[in-house]
Amino acid sequence: MQIEVLQSLSNISDPTWDAWIPNNYPFLYSKFLVGLESTGCTTADSGWQPFHITVRDQGVLVGFMPCYLKTHSYGEYVFDWSWADAWQRSGLSYYPKLLSGIPFTPATGPRLLIAGDTDSCKVWAAVVEWMKGFCASKKISSWHILFPNAGDSELLTKLDCHQRIAVQFHWFNEGYRDFQDYLSHFVSRKRKNIKKERASVQKQGIHLEMLSGSDILPENWASFHDFYQMTYAKRSGHGGYLSRDFFLSVLPNMSNQVVMCVAKKDSRAVAAALYFKSSTTLFGRYWGCIAEYDFLHFEACYYQGIEYCIENGLSKFDPGAQGEHKIQRGFKPIQTFSNHWIDSLEFSNAVRDFTTKEALQVEQYRLQATDLLPFRKKP
Repeated sequence: MQIEVLQSLSNISDPTWDAWIPNNYPFLYSKFLVGLESTGCTTADSGWQPFHITVRDQGVLVGFMPCYLKTHSYGEYVFDWSWADAWQRSGLSYYPKLLSGIPFTPATGPRLLIAGDTDSCKVWAAVVEWMKGFCASKKISSWHILFPNAGDSELLTKLDCHQRIAVQFHWFNEGYRDFQDYLSHFVSRKRKNIKKERASVQKQGIHLEMLSGSDILPENWASFHDFYQMTYAKRSGHGGYLSRDFFLSVLPNMSNQVVMCVAKKDSRAVAAALYFKSSTTLFGRYWGCIAEYDFLHFEACYYQGIEYCIENGLSKFDPGAQGEHKIQRGFKPIQTFSNHWIDSLEFSNAVRDFTTKEALQVEQYRLQATDLLPFRKKP
């Protein structure tokens, strides 16, 4: 198999791999990835230099993997700052590193798109072998695959890419008829708390509306970007990773895969939450507001999303990384994965030992978090 590098997708007129995306997973479509590049979100200047991989078998394209040369570890949600410090203390350079994943998006999904009639194990093996040789020849410290599917992560582990395990909190649709039916499975105290939170939002005179497709108007996108920037400025001291042009020119073209919850008070938008969706899953991604309102974040980012999943027959709701406050709202702790190939044998052994010990602690935490779920115990 032949591996080639695409340092930009802007000149690809007919991306064959769009047809290979399972379940309409939104973050691998060329319009999303090209949009990140064309609006300045993923460039060498931003520390996300495109370095996409294509795989050909006897001249026929059979695989595609989005990759980036990284000069920092921001926007990844798999935290390796301690690894970078260890490299630096040893007089070595951790950056640049190679990363395979979706920029700014901690959402589990396929990382290597493979043509349907191709042996996936064979393609993965070819990519891993090429990546090892490339990193070694270019003195790139490491290759990181973020948030792959569980099966791909296990395969990568067998191919000497150390597996790292983390926890996120996801909601699963157990065939609920409506939100009230969902709450009926809670213990009484937890059920009352959520009803109280939702009632508080209404008492503040806030009306929420879920918009999708052409119902999301240009003014909705413009105001959302303002909310997004203000929230990032308060939380992180910068205006966020995504540009205004990305919200105004790229996402409107993905209208069938985006949903926006707009919160209004006195007919004025005061907050919004942005979701993406596949054919099976709702992905909560961004939130912003111009003022603080009691429980509005929970309503817009979680309860509205749960209702949308129930009403539209989606099986899962992935609201993003972190957030133990999701547990009491019925989001279950689940394992997520990343895999890491390290060029240095010494550091590779150290990373393997670290991830092995860390996995035991993470699993203990997951079990403890499971015990805190609000559901009534089944007989």
